[in-house]
Amino acid sequence: MNTMTLWHISGWEFAALAAAALLVGFSKTAVSGANTVSLAIFAAVLPARASTGVLLPILIVGDVLAVLTYRRHAHWPTLWRLFPAVAAGVVIGTLFLVWADDAVVRTSIGAILLFMAGVTLWRRRKVDAGAEAGDEPDSVTSRSGRAKARSYGVLGGFTTMVANAGGPVMSMYLLSAGFRKLGFLGTSAFFFLIVNVTKVPFSVGLGLIDGHSLLLDASLAAFVVPGALIGKWAVNRINQRLFEQLVIAATIIGGLQLLLR
Repeated sequence: MNTMTLWHISGWEFAALAAAALLVGFSKTAVSGANTVSLAIFAAVLPARASTGVLLPILIVGDVLAVLTYRRHAHWPTLWRLFPAVAAGVVIGTLFLVWADDAVVRTSIGAILLFMAGVTLWRRRKVDAGAEAGDEPDSVTSRSGRAKARSYGVLGGFTTMVANAGGPVMSMYLLSAGFRKLGFLGTSAFFFLIVNVTKVPFSVGLGLIDGHSLLLDASLAAFVVPGALIGKWAVNRINQRLFEQLVIAATIIGGLQLLLR
């Protein structure tokens, strides 16, 4: 039995999944955090837990395209500082998935995303949004910067493991750390490629990825490419202030969707 028959996916449902895959590509190369909408679409069309396993390989395809596009803009000191905390978050998220049902997962992540968006909005009021800066953050080596990286890293690892929803959390961290557009996109591209590939064995072990889910992924992966190309075209036409507003808006929308679904 193939995946289409297994989940009784209609033509309209496949079209919705294809649009969500296109949005994944766009979010990876333009507005990180927008793929929370894709998460909601996948969870609406497919069984909630199974949807996370189907979405993960689609996200990895988008990550590869983003790395190819923005690889020169990654800030590796920030990445090395995040990874240990993210690993802890992934382990916690895996244990959480063993016993938590879909309602608990959605409510927890939705609340976290809205809280992070609120904190970031408060922080951004103190920043001169009109000032232009380079690609690097302003304070990744300070004590407060290290504490911030640890707290956001654990939350990012947890949310990305339980619902592929780590994008908005890490978006809030990168904005609060002072990243500009290209540094933001380059750093997040490498971050999510490494983290999402690392999650694959955990997802297989939980039964979220199998041959049936990979068949559906193969049919959807091609839609990620045009989305990434549209994002690459659009990002050069979005100024820094609008970029930050779109990222925060996507985070708020994603949090509300998880809470209200």
